[in-house]
Amino acid sequence: MKAPLSWIRELVTLPDTVGIEELADRLTMLGLKLEAIHNPADAITGPLVVGRVLTIEKEPQKNGKVINWCTVDVGDANGTGEPQGIICGAHNFVDGDLVVVILPGGVLPGNLQISARKTYGHVSAGMICSESELGLGEGHDGIIVLPAGSGEPGASAFDVLGMDDPVIEFEINPDRAYALSLRGIAREVAVGFGLDFVDPAARDLPAVDGNGPSILVEDEAGCPVFAARSVSGFDPTAPTPEWMAHRLAQAGMRPISLAVDVTNYVMLELGQPIHGYDADKVAGALRVRRATAGRSSPRSTTRYGCSTPKTSSSSTTPVRSVWQA
Repeated sequence: MKAPLSWIRELVTLPDTVGIEELADRLTMLGLKLEAIHNPADAITGPLVVGRVLTIEKEPQKNGKVINWCTVDVGDANGTGEPQGIICGAHNFVDGDLVVVILPGGVLPGNLQISARKTYGHVSAGMICSESELGLGEGHDGIIVLPAGSGEPGASAFDVLGMDDPVIEFEINPDRAYALSLRGIAREVAVGFGLDFVDPAARDLPAVDGNGPSILVEDEAGCPVFAARSVSGFDPTAPTPEWMAHRLAQAGMRPISLAVDVTNYVMLELGQPIHGYDADKVAGALRVRRATAGRSSPRSTTRYGCSTPKTSSSSTTPVRSVWQA
């Protein structure tokens, strides 16, 4: 189980003076087995800054590859204030975008040392970075494009990317299943330090109105409780918020789509597996049963063999979703 420090701090009033090492030691004394402490910033040295792409010149190569010769504003981080010339092979950005740049003298994970060097007929002074190059995720399709207003050129990208947010990884024993959630880990932190705990499950919800689909539990021994709630105004085509996608990646999960990411986020926070359904595709009751012969297709939910189709990430209109709680 991976727990970002910032997420823990949202649920416990942990003093700023308590660092990641002290926190890990205290939780270890409480019985949570420490596996590792991950801090991406530790694997990077040198100037990692926000840059604004000023120009892009696409230059086809003899091998069929097209590279971009870019000028990037990195503020005063390069010591001159002049635009930085950088070669980039990715194509998921345009001029005006904010990007992450490591300047000559910097070192990336894997001891990749960055210097000004001649390539493709230009002197490339730095690198425009992707998630994988910074050790932040598995994104290989392009470089990081920051949201507008994330920072001024030359500002530290460590802060913008939340790379100063270490992650504690625990090996959870079977008798500590509650610690497979941020709620459970934060509660241990609160006990260990004698602090207040903010329970993310303690929130007001609308009263049950009976307007949702009916639930038929056919295997009460295997599923003693099944709760569902309808959510209106949900647009499955909307992008996952950057903060949520980043936090999921910190916890070791790959962001996929808004419906999947929201349910995964709630699962990580509360420790309760949930599943999202597209209400427009729900016909009749939700049946909770064991899988039967010929009905264990990949499109069915994996738990208890419920035969209702999964949420479709390709839906083009906002839908009223039913989420198992």
